[in-house]
Amino acid sequence: MKTKIITLESHDNLISVRDKLSWAKTPRILLVWPKYEKVSLRLLDLKVLQRHADSLGAQLGLVTRWNNVRRDAESLNIPVFDSTSSAQKDAWLESPPRKRRIPKPPQVDLRKKRDEVRIQEPAWVKSLLGRIILFAIGVLSVLILAGLFIPRAQATLFPESKMVSAVIPVQASLSFNSVSLNGAIPAQEIFIIVDVEKTKVVTSRIAIPKTKAKGFVQFQNLSSSEVTIPAGTIVATVDLIRFETLNRTVLTGGVNQIVEVPIQAVNAGEVGNVDAEKIISIEGPLGLSMTVINPEATSGGEDEDAIGANENDRAVLREETLNELRLLSETQMRTELADKDFLIVDTLELKEILVEEFSPLENEAGDSLTLIMQAEFSALYVFANDMQTLTSSYLNASIPEGFSTIDEMQFELLDTPFTDSDGVTRFQLQISQNTVKQVDVLQVFNVIRGHNLQNAKDELVESFPFRQEPQIVINPSWWNFLPLIPFNISVEVK
Repeated sequence: MKTKIITLESHDNLISVRDKLSWAKTPRILLVWPKYEKVSLRLLDLKVLQRHADSLGAQLGLVTRWNNVRRDAESLNIPVFDSTSSAQKDAWLESPPRKRRIPKPPQVDLRKKRDEVRIQEPAWVKSLLGRIILFAIGVLSVLILAGLFIPRAQATLFPESKMVSAVIPVQASLSFNSVSLNGAIPAQEIFIIVDVEKTKVVTSRIAIPKTKAKGFVQFQNLSSSEVTIPAGTIVATVDLIRFETLNRTVLTGGVNQIVEVPIQAVNAGEVGNVDAEKIISIEGPLGLSMTVINPEATSGGEDEDAIGANENDRAVLREETLNELRLLSETQMRTELADKDFLIVDTLELKEILVEEFSPLENEAGDSLTLIMQAEFSALYVFANDMQTLTSSYLNASIPEGFSTIDEMQFELLDTPFTDSDGVTRFQLQISQNTVKQVDVLQVFNVIRGHNLQNAKDELVESFPFRQEPQIVINPSWWNFLPLIPFNISVEVK
């Protein structure tokens, strides 16, 4: 059947997708989700799109690996496929057939029917003795039926249990396309952006720049041409302590011509007090036509002592904030993934710091320090279905004969995952699952029915291996015998 394939983009919404559906002229429309980007379509949006497709005379289908979208689609009976090729090969779900209306049977005139089938009672039935006998038989029948059908019993069994486990060498990589019995499993990558604002009290004392150092420099011409030195021209020391000229000055043309210009430190503080002959560089193209030097030391730069964050305070707060962001990213990743998807926590890494803002700024006073940070983290994870495929073959071989699995399978990393140069993450995974001895329920019925409460427990203990004494509850509580009818006995295995 002809199918229209519509590939969605991350910016698509209900309106844009609805418009795309309207242009389709095929009996089937297939919406394809992007592999690594989300599309903001909720359950209600899918329902609207399904109705719109129905109005167009088309059936709607999806291709997506996002678990939340698959669940929403399945709740609306929208077929979901793993790929476009499977959607074109596999059968699409059909709408459930409408229930047939069953006509009501014709009404019968009961009075007329009674008169037609009226039967004469035998003479003995009309006698007093006959009526007493019939009454006694009726009461006895009711009592027998009550004894058979009214009592009910609940038996809870705790059969022998064994924990089975296996160790699997796992190789996870983004380059793997399918699960292999040698331990290879396709990995997926998830990205998350988190942000946090963190504040700490500081007690350190720092030097706060107060005034700017001043002095003068000499520019020496290296050419025969006249050179104009604009105000604000930047000169600096070898260790990049920067100064700016205060006046516009013209350097006379001719080699070795000299002019003196007043300067001021760009940044306030004692750092601007430099020794003589330390200012030797000129920023910009002017440095090609002249040299600079300070014949005397600069002076006047002063600091004042105040409470404020030093470099150690900033480094400590930065590290604490990054650790908090890491924990927050792991939590949000688990929220984004399906319940049973396996997150490889040890592959969690910081991709990029997007925002890092300290307040107050460096060299500013303050008794507290605040850091606003936003960062992107990534990690590898494995789909639950792929993990189940890999582990089932290993675990099934370890289950003892006559036992069956209960509870969910447990996973535990035995070592730290290591990613080699080929992008393959290797680790050992221990899987374990609880199993119980299989119990033949029919045999349980045959053992306990009709017995009194204590005898029933004794018979069970003798017939089956239990890790805990079985529990039997009879209703009504004053009745001490188990029902004879099996369907009045319910058995629960834990």
